[in-house]
Amino acid sequence: MSTMTINGQLAPLPDDPDALLIEVVRDTLDLTGTKLVCGAGVCGACTVLLDGAPVVSCLMPARAAAGKAVTTVEGIGAAKLHPVQKAFMAHDALQCGFCTPGFIVEAAAFHDRWRAAKGTATPSREEIGAALSGHLCRCGAYDGIFRAVADACTGRFDSDAVASPPRMEARDKVTGAAKYTVDIHHDGQLEGVILRSPFAHARIGELDLAPARAIPGVGAVISLLDDDRVVRYVGAPIAAVAAKDRKTALAAIGAIRIASERLPAAIGLEEARKADAPVVFEKPDRKKAGNVSEGGGSPAPWKGNIRGPSAAFSRKPKQVKSWVADAHEAKNPLLVEGTFRTGTQSHACLEPHAAVARFDGDVLTVHVSTQAVFHLMELIAKRFKLDHDKVRVIADHVGGGFGSKASLGMETIAAIELARAAKAPVRMAYDRHEELSVTGYRPAAEVKISLLPSAQGELKALSLTAHADTGAATNSTIAALARLIYPAEAKALADYDVISNLPPGAAFRGPGGPPMAFALEQAIDEAALRMNVDPIALRKRWDPDPNRQRLYDWAMGLEVWRNRKPASAQSGRYRRGVAVATGYWLYLWQPGSKVEVAVKGGRLVASTATQDIGTGTRSVIANTVAREFGLEPHEIEVRIGDSRLPEGPGSGGSRVTASVVPPTLLAIAKLKTAIEANAKRKPVPGSNAPWRELLAASPDLAAASERPEDSKQMAPGIQSPLKQVGLLGWIFGFMMRRFSNLVIGAGVPSSVQVIEVEVDTWLGHVRVVHVHTGIAVGKIAAPALAHSQAAGSVIQGIGYALYEAREIDSVTGDILSGGMEDYRIPGISDTPAIDVHFDEGGFGHVLGGSVGIGEVATVPTSPAIANAVCNATGIRLTELPIRPDRLISALKGRAAA
Repeated sequence: MSTMTINGQLAPLPDDPDALLIEVVRDTLDLTGTKLVCGAGVCGACTVLLDGAPVVSCLMPARAAAGKAVTTVEGIGAAKLHPVQKAFMAHDALQCGFCTPGFIVEAAAFHDRWRAAKGTATPSREEIGAALSGHLCRCGAYDGIFRAVADACTGRFDSDAVASPPRMEARDKVTGAAKYTVDIHHDGQLEGVILRSPFAHARIGELDLAPARAIPGVGAVISLLDDDRVVRYVGAPIAAVAAKDRKTALAAIGAIRIASERLPAAIGLEEARKADAPVVFEKPDRKKAGNVSEGGGSPAPWKGNIRGPSAAFSRKPKQVKSWVADAHEAKNPLLVEGTFRTGTQSHACLEPHAAVARFDGDVLTVHVSTQAVFHLMELIAKRFKLDHDKVRVIADHVGGGFGSKASLGMETIAAIELARAAKAPVRMAYDRHEELSVTGYRPAAEVKISLLPSAQGELKALSLTAHADTGAATNSTIAALARLIYPAEAKALADYDVISNLPPGAAFRGPGGPPMAFALEQAIDEAALRMNVDPIALRKRWDPDPNRQRLYDWAMGLEVWRNRKPASAQSGRYRRGVAVATGYWLYLWQPGSKVEVAVKGGRLVASTATQDIGTGTRSVIANTVAREFGLEPHEIEVRIGDSRLPEGPGSGGSRVTASVVPPTLLAIAKLKTAIEANAKRKPVPGSNAPWRELLAASPDLAAASERPEDSKQMAPGIQSPLKQVGLLGWIFGFMMRRFSNLVIGAGVPSSVQVIEVEVDTWLGHVRVVHVHTGIAVGKIAAPALAHSQAAGSVIQGIGYALYEAREIDSVTGDILSGGMEDYRIPGISDTPAIDVHFDEGGFGHVLGGSVGIGEVATVPTSPAIANAVCNATGIRLTELPIRPDRLISALKGRAAA
């Protein structure tokens, strides 16, 4: 038997010639720091060192490591932390942490080579980018990674000292100790696989599971079909298998015999809205459609595959139509009209959707990669008719979600059903093709806009009509989001879902916000050009929101803004453009969220059933408690990720900070009172109580609080950014609360971005050079993590603007971009310089003063880039992504004209 040396220990290698090194590392040796993501050598998450050289273990045959030394992330800094690990911790060069081990291994190798050759010289961004170009981070932690690697190479982290990092769980993530759902392994655990429909629309007849059950090593086989036995998209679940390993499970899936009746299908936006298109959901089946919103959506009529309009947020829509028609007749040059199209953006979470289900008697424990541990427990209990105390959901660490992991998914349902049938633990983890095809996406959209300024320079009329390509789902909100920005004398806003035989879309970071802003912010920019006014000055005139007014003042003071040049002043191959765009999101919070703060053994412990998907929830809670007691955050123990803790919020709608900080502060106030009441030595009145001493002498105490639910939050015109909407605003708020347990609070989180691009007019390549992002979300609870969140949101916005496109076969409905080599997300070398400006005013009415960052920071990025391209070239591009061929075609079209 051949062997390898791994992290200094001798380990056997399997005789199986098909075995891959990653399988031995993860499954045989339980070194789960090495992550499997793409399976194609594209993302770098599985990187290990082979005789000191970085290799991707997902492509390497295990026997190729025979006689060689393998080092995984667990072996990097096993005796003491490597300088790169300390630098990543200090610079918060990570978020969800799923990609971090691969980065650490590669960066450590680069550091060691660099130091040997160049001492403590500082590597350039280009050199660091080239070294780490084989690695992807969906959270967009690249800005911190650049700084961390550069500082480590200069020797700043050579000493043995390790400072407390800004992120509570940073050490676990940089050493590979953090355990994600895909890393969970119980004794006797089986592997689950789903049989999926190869057809876009079909009725399944015979489903013969017996051949699969007969295969040795198969523990359970179940049907996943609905009662009507109809599948409505390629990839729809038909059956599932649990077996001793994935290879056996795949063989069993292949043995299942099915007979089906093919049904006519409507694939995509254009086909589905034709008058004679096959109908995806007949009236009795409409409730089976998925949901692309974070809320429940508002009522809307159906006609065939088109649901809508949802026009609840219009104001004088007939007047808009009349004024626009008059402007057409008069050939008013100020009338701005256009049709803007945005592509489909996949969430592309690096940790796949995964669940591990185990029954212990009548108690069900499920480890899930989820954005809502408590809510998911409630959904599981309801579906499987179990008492809440018989269901436990755990998510210690989550490798990204971005909206796609907020509900009860098929991976969880199938894992539970299989575990019950097999009477054994079952893991269900999607492969990369499943992840990029059936787990949701930001729907593509077509947005038609008309914008009419008055002769006096005010905003007279605004019309937006959006058709969202939602697949087998409904409840898109795009046009309606223009209700709360740029007040106009009249607005006509209408949203339509176009349902088709494609997998259902899902909420994605600021759902509806980026496509709305892509259209609206370009129309505002075009209006400024036609009116010959400064684009920021026009926004200041038309947008009265006080948070954004302060950001506009900040943006106007930027040197890059003051020195920008018009397109007419530029020539040559490379041209620079500078432009602005504005975005906003809602201040949402989840009523009923509870936090317990306790003294246990002289140590403060804060507990709530929420989760950390990379946003830094542990650190926000720890910082809040530490600040109130005069302690350091690392002195606080934070317990999250378990549904048996006090009810906590889901991670969606930028709600977590606003939902956990207030109850934390209320619990702290109660606990302080209890500590002082039990203290033998009372603190001096009016002075800061010596909390460290009081805690050490205190008996175990606990205080729990939930945020007080103010009924005025839901009253028309009170405590709501929707106050101008009156009764309809109340209805919208009621729908959100009823279906997603969210409340809309007063104030509007806002973002203003000034972006500089370089355009290669020969090759059509757009490079984002510098981003200045101003954000108004109140007090910053964890500054380093807030910077990471803001920068990562910008990077996802860059991907949306320039690269990301989910491609489908328009005939069959197959997903063509089903791998990371086909679905392009931004890499480290695509990352520009990013300056983040936090305006901490505007939310003094919120207990703690903090609201969420992640969604508002990505809304204006794509229109700011498009506006900058226009500033550089004079061409306004109306379709995302801004591909080279589209830009070249537009340049040629202008030259021909």
